Amino acid sequence: MTDLMRRIKRFLRSLMDPDRDFSERRYVLMTTISIIAVFLVLIGDIIIGENLPEILALAGIIIIGPIVTLISVRKHRLHVGSVINAIGIVCIVIPVSFFSGGGLTGGTAVWIAFAFLYIGIVMEGKARTLFLCLMTVTAAGEFAVAYFYPDLVTVHDRNMWFLDTVISALLVGFLIFIMVWFQNSMFIAENEKAVKQAKEIEELNRSQNRFFSSMSHEIRTPINTIIGLNEMILRENASDEINEDAVNIQSAGKMLLSLINDILDMSRFESGQMELKCGNYNTGDMLSDVVNMLWLRAKEKGLDFTIDVSPELPQELYGDEVRIKQILINVLNNAIKYTSEGSVKLQIQCEKLEGDRVNVVYIVSDTGMGIKKESLPYLFTAFKRVDEDKNRHIEGTGLGLSIVKVLVEMMGGKVTVNSIYKKGSTFMIEIPQPVVVSEGIGEIDMASHRKSRLLNSHTASFEAPGARVLVVDDTASNLMVVEKLLRQTKIVVDTAASGKEALQKTLDESYNVILMDHMMPGMDGIECMHRIRNQTGGLSRESVIVALTANAGSDVETMYEKEGFDGYLLKPISGEALERELYRLLPKDLVIVTGSSENLEKESVSWIREHKKKAPVLITADSLADIPGSLVKELGIVTMPHMVKTGEGLFRDGLEIGTRGLLTYMERNNEEVVYTLPPSVKDCEEFFSSMLELANNVIHISISSKMDHSGYHPTKEAAGNFDNVFVFDSGHLSSGQGLIAIEAARLAAKGMEPAKIIERLERMKEHVYTSFIVDTLDFLVRQSQVGARIANITKALLIHPVLALKHGKMSVSKVFFGARERTWNMYVSSVFRVPGRIDRRMLFVTYVGMDQRELKRVEEMIRKRIDFDKIYFQCASPAIAVNCGPGTFGCLFFTEY
Repeated sequence: MTDLMRRIKRFLRSLMDPDRDFSERRYVLMTTISIIAVFLVLIGDIIIGENLPEILALAGIIIIGPIVTLISVRKHRLHVGSVINAIGIVCIVIPVSFFSGGGLTGGTAVWIAFAFLYIGIVMEGKARTLFLCLMTVTAAGEFAVAYFYPDLVTVHDRNMWFLDTVISALLVGFLIFIMVWFQNSMFIAENEKAVKQAKEIEELNRSQNRFFSSMSHEIRTPINTIIGLNEMILRENASDEINEDAVNIQSAGKMLLSLINDILDMSRFESGQMELKCGNYNTGDMLSDVVNMLWLRAKEKGLDFTIDVSPELPQELYGDEVRIKQILINVLNNAIKYTSEGSVKLQIQCEKLEGDRVNVVYIVSDTGMGIKKESLPYLFTAFKRVDEDKNRHIEGTGLGLSIVKVLVEMMGGKVTVNSIYKKGSTFMIEIPQPVVVSEGIGEIDMASHRKSRLLNSHTASFEAPGARVLVVDDTASNLMVVEKLLRQTKIVVDTAASGKEALQKTLDESYNVILMDHMMPGMDGIECMHRIRNQTGGLSRESVIVALTANAGSDVETMYEKEGFDGYLLKPISGEALERELYRLLPKDLVIVTGSSENLEKESVSWIREHKKKAPVLITADSLADIPGSLVKELGIVTMPHMVKTGEGLFRDGLEIGTRGLLTYMERNNEEVVYTLPPSVKDCEEFFSSMLELANNVIHISISSKMDHSGYHPTKEAAGNFDNVFVFDSGHLSSGQGLIAIEAARLAAKGMEPAKIIERLERMKEHVYTSFIVDTLDFLVRQSQVGARIANITKALLIHPVLALKHGKMSVSKVFFGARERTWNMYVSSVFRVPGRIDRRMLFVTYVGMDQRELKRVEEMIRKRIDFDKIYFQCASPAIAVNCGPGTFGCLFFTEY
């Protein structure tokens, strides 16, 4: 008896073992329970004297069932075992029990219900559907035979009927309870396992990020010394040979730094922390830096490295110079790496866009080994190296091109590849950028320009003999680098090798600026900074304290700002960057400018804590608002991106995925459903928190709360944590919502208070008209909003439905029959027949997948009927396009109120 109990306990433990396959445990459990049930029925039937055929059928399933189950588990053929058991139940046990066990006057009817449950739980896929149909037909056939041919059924007397039914009902009820109980227990265990695994993965990611950050810090520290001291060599009037070596050391050091940045950036991409930091930059200097870093590698391999820069390239552009450098360095480095002979060429072209913008095209071509056609889809995959067998001797992390693709798309550009295997490759990168100085760069000799920037004798941009700076760092070489880099500025530089030594110096001396390392033994830089701020009797409590550290990352920068630092400088630091920052930080009466103060100020990246006047009211809106970029910029409206979920992942609407790209993707994957999702509450909280750094009050214009996946609810919940964030339900979507956001921004610009703005918006939203004419219903079918049959009928009959917003929800308001342009004309004719006088100041025409000729035709139709002061044509956001498809457009406007 004791041995039997141990076996039962071991069996139960195996069923609850989370490491065992879930389907296998479920199959064994349900089959075991069913066999036990049949065994109990058999005993009952023998006791009450049931007919022999039913007893034999039950005995057969009791003998065969365990054997089939055991073999199928051991052979890992659960599907076959479940099919055999189901055949035995559906085709043998149930029919025999029904006809020989009393039919409707027995307990078989209850067991039929149990058979349905067994099939639904144990079986999977097509087999489940097949046996569901088979069981339905069997049960229906049995009842039909019992009704039309009652003589074929053995009928129980009243006592037997009662006993059989009671036993069956109690057993089935108890078995269903056990099945559901065990099923729920296993689901709970699986869920706990999944949660545990998710936590382990999250912890693994955190550990990976910590490792990357730590590695970055440890490598940046010696690089800081190498690059810093090497810069001092370049400042001296040394021989040509020494200068040439120093230039090469500088290039190699920056290449090593670029590799570290790539590894750290991949960690940021995965955690969603990558951000662009845009500013004005000189195109010639940027290209010179890129050439300086790569020409030596090309020279070592005997490659011709040529640069062809269009003279029309503007001298200054607005963008993230560091990231553009990183893109070019990664692509050029890749080209040099995979080219054994021949040449590598960088060609830069410039195309003018509307307004003060240009599309800069960077073309990198090589005569290397090229890329196989089947390898192209994996070219931008992280840690993936194509043609591994041939390239195993070529160094690299496999990160460069994946980082390039992400950065280019973040900048609103695109990267394309043309390659012929064994003949070479051409990468074309397009990045649109605003123009700062439109004058062209002219003819530029990069070969001579390359050395001139590094070998020119350095002259300090300013002098400050009356200024005093304290540098705190536990690495002696770092202290030496800063001292030497600041030598020509005549600043008095004191050094401290620890936090404790720094506190001793700040107790007796008043420093204008303190440059503080973070990672120091004993007392770290953060603790030291706080102690200096609160030091009793200290003379540097009001000093400007800047973190000068090897810890990289936007999250790190945010941490220092929150802790109370006045700035952040990243090692390795150049003399030029150090001078720019100190120029900003030092009192102006102590500074004597010897260079260009204009360059000093405009190139600085410090976020020193200066008083900045906040706007009284800031207007924000969902990315679905479809507001023209010119108005967004003019009125200072900030948009919060919704999310677009595809089979490739989750993308931020309008930032990480565009309308044209999404439509192309959906056309290629016509069976796939693409979803739009609102931002999470956490994302909304972070968004509002950042907006409140710019304004005292925030009014967020939300898409209609009655629409599916509306952002109203998470933004409303997030706003509950802020006293001065107000979420307004526009009751509209797309540019209808955008019209309200524009009016709100204009009211805010007039100085109106938030409460009065919201009061005006409540009246205003009843006078906004939103409607769209849809070319086909195919995209709505894919979103499960319309049936496929209805869509096919409308297509066959050339029906074009008009979707209009009523009471906050989209619905079909009317339909037009005929060819495309004819229905457009009818829609335009009808759309302006609304109550009240139309506000003619502006009209939004929001469209999806239409070309310029079609848009011009639509404008002509509108102008014939009503003359608006301004008509804005706005491409719908990806999240809106998902539900409409190409050929859709809508007229959105105000009536006077």
